[in-house]
Amino acid sequence: MERYDRRKAQREERRVQLATISVDGRAVCVAILNDGMMLNIARAAQDLRGPEGDALRAGSMQHLIEGGARSLEALRGLVAEAEAGKHADAMAPANAPLLAPIPVPRKNVFCVGRNYAAHIAEGDRAQKQNVGVTEYPVFFTKPPTSIVPPDGDVLIFPSVSEAVDYEVELAVVIGKSGRNIAKADAYDHVFGYTILNDITARDIQRRHGGQYFKGKGLDGSCPLGPSIVTADAISDPHALSIGLSVNGEQRQNGNTSDMIFDIPTLIASVSEGLTLEPGDLIATGTPSGVGYAMEPPRFLKHGDTVVCEVSEIGTLRNPVRAV
Repeated sequence: MERYDRRKAQREERRVQLATISVDGRAVCVAILNDGMMLNIARAAQDLRGPEGDALRAGSMQHLIEGGARSLEALRGLVAEAEAGKHADAMAPANAPLLAPIPVPRKNVFCVGRNYAAHIAEGDRAQKQNVGVTEYPVFFTKPPTSIVPPDGDVLIFPSVSEAVDYEVELAVVIGKSGRNIAKADAYDHVFGYTILNDITARDIQRRHGGQYFKGKGLDGSCPLGPSIVTADAISDPHALSIGLSVNGEQRQNGNTSDMIFDIPTLIASVSEGLTLEPGDLIATGTPSGVGYAMEPPRFLKHGDTVVCEVSEIGTLRNPVRAV
């Protein structure tokens, strides 16, 4: 117990929680301090020299991630100073709205389907089929135009789909480029973790030959956030509770330990012949409890509120709006 507590304390010391906020219409990367205050990283890094200072002063989450280990270590120093009372002039407005941590990813979000056995079973029952567990991970993507910030609207288009569903997922944020990454090296390429809601138009998904992209790529179909927690602050990414509620009713309640393909396997698989880059996102699949598998099915509707939770990361809340 003493060793566990010491390790926990060490994680807390190194924990960096990063978010992106909107200030005067600009996206500003901040570090969230223990008291909830937000440190404007670019402003706090004004006197830092070297490439790490350049990366932090650029002011975006993307530049920070691209700055690598040296930039992250420099940021930890700034956060420690801020916790000690310095950088008072670099605090961001407390009421600044949150944006998605990476507001506009440079590439499509990589997503994994059918990665929890209970979710596969409920889907097979609902569709009266028996696909079962696949030999390799199932990948699809969501375009940058699908990204929704915390408290932003999940969009439903009644003239397009009448079967909009939810899926809470742990998302991996890539920190270092690589192609053909070995499983043993996979965690070296992870910057941190966040929460993603894989909103899905089930009827569109089925309409296009079972291909996922169209039904999962609509505008407003990828809530992301509220923040990124650095990888070394997470005790074990495969031992996190993960759940989702709609209007306060628990719908999904699982644990990342139930993934079929673990994170190193997913990184190794998706990077085969394909370069992963800093800032890339990989959503790792969802547990059981989705709306289309209920009897009768229960899809999202205008006015609903969807809340995703992953332990050690936080809560992602989004209202649903018909357009």
